Amino acid sequence: MSTNKSNKPELRFKGFSDDWEQRKAVDIADYSKGNGYSKSDLTENGTPIILYGKLYTKYQFAIDEVETFATPIDGSIYSQGNEVIIPASGETAEDIARASAVEKSGILLGGDLNILRPFNFINPLFLALTISNGEPQKELAKKAQGKSVVHIHNSDIQEVTVSFPTRAEQDRIVAVFRSLDHLITLHQRKCDNLKIIKKSMLDNLFPKNGKKVPKWRFKGFNDDWEQRKLGKLGKARSGIGFPDAEQGGKEGVPFYKVSDMNNVGNEHEMVVANNHVTREQIARKGWKPIDEVPAIFFAKVGAAVLLNRKRLCRFPFLLDNNTMAYSIDGSALDADFAITLFDTIDLTSLVQIGALPSYNSGDVENIDVVIPEMSEQRKIGAYFKRIDNLITLHQRKIKYILKEVFIWIILIKRVVLKKPLLLSYRIMVGRKRLLSILQNRI
Repeated sequence: MSTNKSNKPELRFKGFSDDWEQRKAVDIADYSKGNGYSKSDLTENGTPIILYGKLYTKYQFAIDEVETFATPIDGSIYSQGNEVIIPASGETAEDIARASAVEKSGILLGGDLNILRPFNFINPLFLALTISNGEPQKELAKKAQGKSVVHIHNSDIQEVTVSFPTRAEQDRIVAVFRSLDHLITLHQRKCDNLKIIKKSMLDNLFPKNGKKVPKWRFKGFNDDWEQRKLGKLGKARSGIGFPDAEQGGKEGVPFYKVSDMNNVGNEHEMVVANNHVTREQIARKGWKPIDEVPAIFFAKVGAAVLLNRKRLCRFPFLLDNNTMAYSIDGSALDADFAITLFDTIDLTSLVQIGALPSYNSGDVENIDVVIPEMSEQRKIGAYFKRIDNLITLHQRKIKYILKEVFIWIILIKRVVLKKPLLLSYRIMVGRKRLLSILQNRI
């Protein structure tokens, strides 16, 4: 049943002014489930198949190419084209509260997939976008049930409230997002290619195990590299406890946690903190900020250790007890070379077996490395910093600018943007350009 509640977005494409309609999802599609198959059933070739896990690790809102295959079995469910699929189980509610539209027919739809076949007045790709973002996504996530594994059933999806305009306006919005997906793919390919280049250059500009010179050198450098312990080139130390009552500050010394590595701006260097502490807090708690900077910041305990991520810190900071910092001796190591050197070190090899993966400062300081003289370090460090900056540029475009701004503006009735997000976009194109794109694209 439709509602009478006014439901207009604040920004529209030219030619559209009617209210958006609201209905329960049960009234806009037919529902069914996928059947059978797991990872062990995948083959190198055969019939294309979609398994539920790929919906939150690979696919965007539109699936037009499938790279996994299986041999069909009795009772298989095939796509007819233009289905919307939603995972029926996953690790977190946020992971599975998302949807993708399957554009082609003849694709096997594995078990643990909820399948929606929208009625003609709903564009399947628009429905996938709507379910995966804004209020419908939040509503669906709340309905997910379970602890170690969470589940969403078709009956849960049917209760979600969906807002939608006329089919013509839906088609226009989908066209914009399809264009954005192509741009995202372009930047992702550039990003992937840069990562391949970086890996190759790390392999060739750093000596192999047991060697004293790398395969490739910058012009003018010929001397052997010197083997040293990290403990002779700097100092590693663990973080401290950070009580909840002390968190949330916006001014003072940054207090970094593992999650801060996910912040926009922190892809390579730590410059944005979710928490700051004042000098009064520092004195009262007896904390000692790390003033010996530059330093390299990384996780030391828990699942985050296995991600093997490192970040450079150039300004004094504090860090919590799930993390560690390695302060660099500036007379022995160039900061940009040091973070690149750490990129060649697999910290997961230090992990001690136990309830949680972890290692200590002594393990880090005992690592053997080989380093060149300072001028070659600076050359190498500057080269990899340029590559990292390019990778970061493409990652930011993919993650924040090309898609999320449009989702907030077009699909949510009131425009509510995260300030850093809007700020990033204004830096790139400006508000006038944003409005122009909304009005004229496609």
